[in-house]
Amino acid sequence: MTQFDLTDDQREIQELARRFTADAITPFAAEWDEKHIFPRDTIKAAAELGFAAIYVSEASGGIGLGRLEAALIMEAMAYGCPSTSAFISIHNMAAWMLDRFGSDAVKGKYLDKLVTMDWIASYCLTEPSSGSDAAALQTRAVRDGDHYVVTGTKQFISGGGENELYLVMVRTGEEGPKGISCLAIEKDMPGVSFGANERKLGWHSQPTRQVILEDVRVPVENLVGAEGQGFRIAMMGLDGGRLNIGACSLGGAQRCLDESVAYVKDRKQFGQPIGEFQNTQFMLADMATDLEAARALLYMAAAKVTADAPDKTRFAAMAKRLATDTGSAVVDRALQLHGGYGYLMDYPIERFWRDLRVHSILEGTNQVMRMIVGRDLLRQ
Repeated sequence: MTQFDLTDDQREIQELARRFTADAITPFAAEWDEKHIFPRDTIKAAAELGFAAIYVSEASGGIGLGRLEAALIMEAMAYGCPSTSAFISIHNMAAWMLDRFGSDAVKGKYLDKLVTMDWIASYCLTEPSSGSDAAALQTRAVRDGDHYVVTGTKQFISGGGENELYLVMVRTGEEGPKGISCLAIEKDMPGVSFGANERKLGWHSQPTRQVILEDVRVPVENLVGAEGQGFRIAMMGLDGGRLNIGACSLGGAQRCLDESVAYVKDRKQFGQPIGEFQNTQFMLADMATDLEAARALLYMAAAKVTADAPDKTRFAAMAKRLATDTGSAVVDRALQLHGGYGYLMDYPIERFWRDLRVHSILEGTNQVMRMIVGRDLLRQ
């Protein structure tokens, strides 16, 4: 059975993340949500544990773990606040892209600051007119001597206006994916501005804004990878991002399952705890079973991404689709079990219901995940 279990080291990492969550996230998450507080101090405290550079190499100052360990950390933190956990995941994705593909010059500029989260990084792919069709992006970077001049707008950017660094996918060449490159753009570069903070259904603990680029002069040395590699870099980053957002759904759903078990033991109707009713037990059993099935697939996919397996992208897409759909379904049933109380902000269920809903949209919609899986199957 050992191949289906976590190692001792993985359990220690999981327990560290759970303790951090219990102490620094869970007691405060409801207030962050209600008052739209961005908990920068808490996020920086996570960096002190290495959680800002989970799969950044040790040579670059990270903790050099695999994608399964990252999933365990994200799942544990999402038990307290999926919004905050997902925000840290996005930073990790950007930091890894810089470490993996950046030159010594660009890493020397930024990576130390990202590892400590003195600077926080955003991932900028989506545009107002290109979401699922990401390769159709129009933000353009034109070479001018030792700079690129960048013009365009990025949409739905987590950390927009707060974060100091933006890894931006830009068009440097032909239409389509082969003409896309990646640039590291600083918040304070002239020509960088931000839209209004989006008024979102959930994810209230993190800001989301447009990133507006108007003739921004970016040094050529800020190119991440080579010209034309940006789309490939962006997609490789998304393999890990999809695992992490799936893990955030698992953590949030597990919290709601645990809350439901406690609630139905205490809540009485018709003279007995509602947990004594067979219908309630069946709902809890299905919630737990579905959650474990999604977790098993996600952990398998994480191992494949770490090993750079040929089918890693297909499994990451499968796992993201199943984990996020399952997470939302489990939380919805938890709200039903809580009845009218589940709809109130006095209980955490409605917050998780709101926060997890977006997971089936971002990092590639779940419809796109099905496209990825189906196309890969047909190529075999």
